[in-house]
Amino acid sequence: MRVVAAVLTGLLAAVLSGCGLQEYLLEQIDSVSDGSGLPSTVAVGETSTYIDTAALAKMLKLPVRHRVSMQGYSRAAYGPLWDDNVNVEFGHNGCNTRDDILRRDLTNIVMRPGNCFVSSGTLFDQYTARTMRFLRGPTTSGEVEIDHLVSLANAWTTGARFLDDDTRRNLANDPRNLQAVSRAVNQDKGPMDAAVFLPPNRAYRCVYVNRQIDVKLAYRLWITQKEASAMRSVLMTCQKPA
Repeated sequence: MRVVAAVLTGLLAAVLSGCGLQEYLLEQIDSVSDGSGLPSTVAVGETSTYIDTAALAKMLKLPVRHRVSMQGYSRAAYGPLWDDNVNVEFGHNGCNTRDDILRRDLTNIVMRPGNCFVSSGTLFDQYTARTMRFLRGPTTSGEVEIDHLVSLANAWTTGARFLDDDTRRNLANDPRNLQAVSRAVNQDKGPMDAAVFLPPNRAYRCVYVNRQIDVKLAYRLWITQKEASAMRSVLMTCQKPA
């Protein structure tokens, strides 16, 4: 607890002195690398939470800027829905991206003979920590949706607007940016970023933010100041897996 108190005191001092939070975090990360400061994960209290300094270091590589206009945005700007003609993992395998992610994220999978379709399976929804059944059918398939961790609308206003068509299509179908979740929680999230929406399952929040950072780095996107603050707050209080 004393370590965390020292970190938080340092953060406050950094802000009040005007030297800036980014500079302070960079100093802490440098001290980690030479062994004089925080370890890569720092216990808070007993063993329940930790500070993810590695993720904080990655976050500092992201530019912090204002959003640009939504002008020109449409789902079609990212190519056909669940397009297999992409240069990312699972691309060009003859299966649509939705079924690729269902096969990755579900357990107890039953496949439809002779094609890529998942007929049924079990989903542990990482966003809610609830288990649900997936059953393919006209009234049941939609209960499981595929979320874009960095929503396509958010991506558009933080740099994707300036990407070429092929890169945007890759972004929309990149498994690093996709997660099978319940329809209800995906609808709750909508296009929102980490400043507005975080998974109800607190144990998954650091993974969620880490994945968003990785996607934004991979596609040269940026974050807003509010987004950066929300991400920083999450990464300062990560929960250890049970």
